[in-house]
Order: sequence, then C-alpha cells, then structure tokens
Amino acid sequence: MAERSTAAVDVADNSGDNPLTAKADAATTDGVAESIDTADTAEQGAGDTGGERKAAEPSIATPELHSGHKLARRYRLEECVTRLDGFSSWRAVDEKLRRAVGVHLLPADHPRARSVLAAARSSALLGDPRFVQVLDAVEENDLVYVVHEWLPDATELTALLALGPLEAHDAYQMVTQVSQAMAAAHREGLAHLRLTPGAILRTSSGQYRIRGLAVNAALRGIASDTPQRTDTEAIGALLYAALTQRWPYNSDAYGLHGLPKGVGLIAPDQVRAGVHRGLSELAMRALVNDGATASRQEPACTTPDELVKAISAMPRIRPPEPAFTAPPEYQRTTYQQGTYGRPPAGPRPQVTQAVPVPPPTLQGRTGKVIKWGVSALLIAALGLGSWQLADTLLGHDKGGSGESGTSQQTTKTDGDKPKVPVPLRIQGAEEYAPDGNPQDARDVGKTYDGDASTYWRSKSYNDGPKLAPFKQGVGIVYDLGSEKDVSAASIALRYGGDHTTLALYAADSMSPGPVGSMQQIATTTTKGTTVDLKAKKPVKTRYVLLWITAAPYASGDEFSVSGYKQAITDVKFTG
Repeated sequence: MAERSTAAVDVADNSGDNPLTAKADAATTDGVAESIDTADTAEQGAGDTGGERKAAEPSIATPELHSGHKLARRYRLEECVTRLDGFSSWRAVDEKLRRAVGVHLLPADHPRARSVLAAARSSALLGDPRFVQVLDAVEENDLVYVVHEWLPDATELTALLALGPLEAHDAYQMVTQVSQAMAAAHREGLAHLRLTPGAILRTSSGQYRIRGLAVNAALRGIASDTPQRTDTEAIGALLYAALTQRWPYNSDAYGLHGLPKGVGLIAPDQVRAGVHRGLSELAMRALVNDGATASRQEPACTTPDELVKAISAMPRIRPPEPAFTAPPEYQRTTYQQGTYGRPPAGPRPQVTQAVPVPPPTLQGRTGKVIKWGVSALLIAALGLGSWQLADTLLGHDKGGSGESGTSQQTTKTDGDKPKVPVPLRIQGAEEYAPDGNPQDARDVGKTYDGDASTYWRSKSYNDGPKLAPFKQGVGIVYDLGSEKDVSAASIALRYGGDHTTLALYAADSMSPGPVGSMQQIATTTTKGTTVDLKAKKPVKTRYVLLWITAAPYASGDEFSVSGYKQAITDVKFTG
C-alpha cells in the first residue's frame, strides 16, 4: 500500500470532486469500480479543485484484465490501483527497459478514448521534468492505453499531510514549484483541472512533481470554461491544506477534515496558530469565488502566472534551523576507549585487540640511532685516550673541561637529528553527525581504501559555502588503533572551487561530544582538491575528527542535485 500511494499515477481519491467554480454530475461506475474505488459517489458539494464534469455518460464495463497480462509484448501488468468509469490504472513493468511504469487502460469504443489519447500526446510533447512524463499513448486491439513514469521514491502530498501540516519552508517550496510548473503548462495551452493532494509528489531530493497533467481530467470527462482559474484555485487549496491540515471547504476530502459549517472561508492563520502570515494571505488570494476573495488587501490571483508573481514578491522563506540533540553523557571507562562491545563501522572486518605492526621505517630509524650511538662512544673513547696521553706528556689536568666538552658534543649531535614523519595506519572510521542526520554513513570506509575513484560524499545544500546555520558541519572520526602523535594529514577532495574549510580535532572516542569540547590539531581553507594540514606541534590521540564547515558549489550528478557539497576520496595521517 505504501508503494501504491507514492507511485500510482492516479489512485482515485475523488472525495470532493466539486470546486466552487464547477458543476458536476454523479459519476457512473460498475460493480467492480464500486468495490475498488467508491469515492466519486460523494462528489456533490464536496468542494474539490477539479473542473466541470461533462454530462453523465452510460456506464461502460472496464476491460477484464488481470495481473500478468502483457501489452505490446512489453508492458506486463502487475497490480490494479484504480478501476472507475470504464477505465483502470495499473502498476506495470516495462520488460524491455526493465523499469516500473504506470498504465491507464480503457476500451477503444469508450466515449472518452479519443480525448484521453489527445491529452496524453499533448502532455508528452510538453517534456517538462516537473511533470510525471507520458511515455506512450497507443490504440491497439480494441484497447487504448497510456504509459507513464512510475516514481517509487516519491511520496504523495496526501501521505505528507496525514502526518501533520508542513513547515513554512516546505509549504513555500511546494506552492512555488507547483505554480511555476502550471504557469509553464498553461503557456503551452495545457491545463490539469484535477490538482488534488494525490496529484502532487515529493521526491527524495525534495523536488515536487505533478502527475496526470490533462490526462486525469480527460479520463474522468472533466472540463472547465476557465482552466487557469480552476488550476489556480486548486493550488490555493493545496497551500491551505499544507498550512492547516484542513480542506478549505465544508466537506471532508482526501483524508482531511473540512472547515466547520457556517464559518465560511477563513484565513489559515485563523485556523491554526503559528501559520506564516504571508503564505496565509497567498492562499486566500488564490482561493477566489466568483471574482471575490477573502484576502484582506491584495487582489485575487486568477492565473498561475499571477500566483508566481505574487510568490516572487514575497520575502524568501528560509529552512528552519536544525535541531541540535544533546549527545548522551560520556562515561570515561576503559571499555569505551577501545572497540569493546561496539559493532564495526563500514566494510572493515572486526579485529579484537589488534597489535599494530611497526612500519619498516621505524626499524631503519632504530638502526641509525644505534650506529650514531656506537660512533659517539668511539669518539668519546678516542677523546678520553687522547686527553690521558696529553695529560701524561704535558702534566696538565684538563679532565673536567675535556669530559664536559665531549658530553656536550655527543648530546648536540643526537638532539639535532630531524624526526622522520611516520605514516599512521587507520584502523576504522565512523561518520560524525551530532545532529542525528548523517550524510553517507555507509561509505566512510572509501576514504581510506587506497582507491581514488571511491569516495564519501555530503548532501547538497542550497546556501554556502559556509554550511551553517543549516548544518554546523559534516565529518568523519578515524580510529588509529592506539594513541599516536598526530602531526599532519593529507586530504584528497572530489570538488574544487570557492571554497572548502577543514579542521582536525583530537576526539576521545568514535562517538565524541560537541566539536567545541575537542582540542584542535590543525585547520585550513582551500580552493583546490588536495590539502595538507600540519599541526604546530604533534597532538597525542587515538581518535581524529576530520570536520568540514564550508563546501564549494558543484553541479548535479547521479547522487545529488547541484548545490554546495563536498566529497572525500582519500585520507592519510602522519605523526
């Protein structure tokens, strides 16, 4: 049922099919339609946002098809999601391209078959990605069918409103995107006439898409003498519902309660406390009735273009500040300092009490120290012998000064030797998300796997380069296996540009507290894709946090849309 509610082109929720501007006759359905979808029987006076339904047509039996039936030897029907007024809607599979699709079916002799084909072909020619695309419209074997996109990752506005009203920023994004899309459609001569909460989908990336442009109305025989006004009023009803979780008419519809009878059309900020004043007035300007409006001052919006202009004149509504969840109190015990009782993060295997193997460079360094030590002893012995010989021959006592000079020379020779940087092996890593919203927790292991083509990525943000206030930062905590002196790090980034800000912190565990409580090792800002961070003096720690607080602007890819974002391909520490 969840998939049906998010991806079906038209799950026929028809409660309230009569707008203030429309006059509708009761729909005729057969017995099967009544059992699957009986919502259209409650159309009279419900106050929906569709257009006028054409004169009642004789009942036509829906084609008796079943799951597994194939159309054009390509589209295999899987599940019937709507059966109404002689047509049916299905979830299907395109076996040629191996993807899910939606299909509308109706008999070729259906009185609306010609108009459905015409509407589908006109909608397909629009090619606007803000609408669910029509992929095919065919008449074949006494059947007319329309094939369209299926969006399994999208959620209906109906389902979103069932959870409560939308935040002001979400409602602003919804009405902006829907109004702009419908304005573009009307400029091409296309109307929707059935903009309901079930026709609006929000994808996983936060974009809103509209399904059923022209087709949904043609399937139900809905028409309007004022299509722009009908769609504008529908957008106003959607915004009203998003702000109040109430349908702006007296009858219940789409799982929402209507307004109390006798109060008339009241503004959203009078229905629920805390509603954004500008959005409340915008909804009232769109909800026109016979030329009048309930708005206090501004004139009514009767076309999507007018609604777009009214939205652009409003101050931009920013997203809310992210809620910071205080981390649980940290208890300093010997078990929490290691990996006891903690599942491994990422693809690395779990190793119990792993003993780090000293790198070969340490062995070479030890040999050099021994050689220097032996050389120093030989020099000291020669010096002492020379002094004794000189003392015997000359009879002078210079033991204190000679011994002191030899000791000072030996100490200086050993102390001036430069320290060789030692690579530090990373034993594991976990994403650090103090606000509880991780970016890409599954791919943290790709930042130290030695493969430059793999990476961990952040999400895409609308404002930047500084991620705050929307996000204080993104980062990863690395486990070095035991306490080490960390003096530098080499970081390879995926995106260049103005600009990336990174910092290293010494953490006390794989799940540390706030960044402000940690000791900073090093920080820098870069416009390139490689960066070297060096500490003023080494910091002894087992856990190192790599923290990014600013990211450059990058174009969209297969994972995310364009925006301010960054990705880490390789991380190396030295001490």
